[in-house]
Amino acid sequence: MSNPNLLRFVLLALLWGSSFALIKVSLEGLSPSQLVLARLLLGAAVLGSIALIRRVPLPRTRPVWGHVALAALFGNVLPFLLLSYGEQSTGAGIAGVLIGGTPLLTLALATAALTTEPATGRKTIGLAVGFAGIVLVIAPWNSTLGSLGGQLACFGAAVSYAVGFVYVRRFLSPLGLAPLALATGQLLAAVALQVVATPFLAWRSPDPTPRVIVSILLLGVLSTGLAYVLYFRLIGDTGATTASAVNYLVPVVAVLVGAAFLDEPVTWNLVVGGLVVLLGMGHAENRLPRRRASRSAPPATAATGPATPDVTGPGGQSSQRAGSRSC
Repeated sequence: MSNPNLLRFVLLALLWGSSFALIKVSLEGLSPSQLVLARLLLGAAVLGSIALIRRVPLPRTRPVWGHVALAALFGNVLPFLLLSYGEQSTGAGIAGVLIGGTPLLTLALATAALTTEPATGRKTIGLAVGFAGIVLVIAPWNSTLGSLGGQLACFGAAVSYAVGFVYVRRFLSPLGLAPLALATGQLLAAVALQVVATPFLAWRSPDPTPRVIVSILLLGVLSTGLAYVLYFRLIGDTGATTASAVNYLVPVVAVLVGAAFLDEPVTWNLVVGGLVVLLGMGHAENRLPRRRASRSAPPATAATGPATPDVTGPGGQSSQRAGSRSC
């Protein structure tokens, strides 16, 4: 990975990992529905402006917009709301670790729903290990880590993200839409859905303190808008598989930012459970380092070709699996 892409990779991990702390701070002056509407508007403004400058055409037909709207429901509106409600009663670090299990959930749903993703022994073991780690993180036996309801809401957000990713792979990726067009259309559809839903959700008089204003601006402009741009640039430069490895850093950043800026405790089960989730995810995705071949193994012949590269399919999705997410 080149130095510019490495910088983008680290910056993306910081943006997504810090989003959980920004949500926590924004909730000091906004209700969950107000927070979600604000971050969606800001994120859509960023991507819409970039799409306009680059003259990227948005989807035009009604059937495509119908799929985009459903992708926005599961990939933006529902998880954003569940995270906001969940973080009212649980920590940003815990939320980050639980959302870090999204690729694992995506793999499980893709295996169950897509014929191109058959179950294997490696996937089964990895999923079992990963879900054991999630139980450790939630720690239903320990009430000092926040309410179980809040943690389950954050886990529900991870499930919603996973449903959204599988839906995109099934119905939108085969259409070959430009990634920026898909991301912009999805955020615009999410804004429309949230505008319709907001009057029916809890509302309160906003308390826009400087701390809250800065947090929601960072959350919407950077962690929601700019993060998409960085992610799709990484996909284009390094491939979806390499870009999706950012998911391994996001939970770590979330825990560190929560501890450093919000004084959240770093408990043993949060650390151990998070590591177990990452281990299970790594095994299921076949990312763990393999043992070196035995010295007695026959050398490769001259006829042996190069390793098969990562193939990125339509819509920026890897032919193997795209572990993308948006916090």
